[in-house]
Amino acid sequence: MSFREGKGAITVTKSDLPPLGKYVQYLEKIWSSRWLTNNGEFVVLLEKKLTEYLKVKNLLLVSNGTLALQLVLKAFKLKGEVITTPFTFAATTNVIMWEGLKPVFADIDPYTFNIDPKDVERKITDKTVAILAVHVYGNPCYVDELEKIAHKHSLKLFYDSAHAFGVEYENQSILNYGDLSTLSFHATKVFNTIEGGAIIAKDEDLAEKLRLLRNHGIKSEHEVVVPGINAKMNEFQAVMGLCNLEDIDEKIQKRKKIYEYYTKELFNHVKFQKIIASKHNYGYMPVYFENIKKRDRAYSELIENGIKPRKYFFPLTANFDYFKKSRADLIKICNLEKASDISNRILCLPIYPDLEMENVDRAINVIKKIR
Repeated sequence: MSFREGKGAITVTKSDLPPLGKYVQYLEKIWSSRWLTNNGEFVVLLEKKLTEYLKVKNLLLVSNGTLALQLVLKAFKLKGEVITTPFTFAATTNVIMWEGLKPVFADIDPYTFNIDPKDVERKITDKTVAILAVHVYGNPCYVDELEKIAHKHSLKLFYDSAHAFGVEYENQSILNYGDLSTLSFHATKVFNTIEGGAIIAKDEDLAEKLRLLRNHGIKSEHEVVVPGINAKMNEFQAVMGLCNLEDIDEKIQKRKKIYEYYTKELFNHVKFQKIIASKHNYGYMPVYFENIKKRDRAYSELIENGIKPRKYFFPLTANFDYFKKSRADLIKICNLEKASDISNRILCLPIYPDLEMENVDRAINVIKKIR
């Protein structure tokens, strides 16, 4: 049987949707007010509720996670090199290039899959202006080590926390580390607003600058004070977030149950990411195989059995054709041996709150037969 999207197919993730009636109740209020965007009441309410839930200060909603990253880089008017990881989604690397900065790739820790602080320090030059690290699959980076390096070399430290909704490290929100953190609320994430994202700033003055940047630099009806962009979240996205936030803890617990079942049943067949979070969100189910042949065999067999996993992240962003052609010299000196190895062996298995356990068993049984 070949994989087909549709009835009976098991995808790597599935977007959470609230009961339709609950969403419609909010829509009726939007229809009544006709306030669709521009910092409407539901955007304001969602910012307040997320600030409380995530235990952060100065949370600003934006229309997607990529724009969140762009605004972070734009806010500091940086010029030069940004050290980052190649083991990430395309957006992390693309925004660095989009903002006219030069990405320099550090290798990863082969256990946590996050950027290796020791390699970060090795890659620092007089052109380095910032570190953009990623909490891969929501697993916290070695934040203390990165903080020391950034302080020692007077670098800005940003975190792409797209996967890290609700994650804590040593009982502290992971979003409170670094100069700024960003979140993605894309439809595939643990918490979604259809599209959307957020920026978390510890400094109020910086938060106010970001508020201006996300809305064309408009300070008042007659004042435009900086060249900004349109990155505002609209009311339809916000009410989806309000609905999904109501039972987010219950859904994370369902993810945890599935995650722990996978790890118990596949303990002798694959390896798992080393989790250092004190509170995890179980947004992804990454496993890695002995070699690329076994990974690719598992991928093919799962698809043949109606299960769609994902080679996430493969290839490395450093190996995208457009990047290799323009930065062949950079790739050569970067030495990404560990990142390349994990990328060649990684596979993310299906995990989402309403994934039935019998379908989890289907995936597990396929993997157990891989030789």
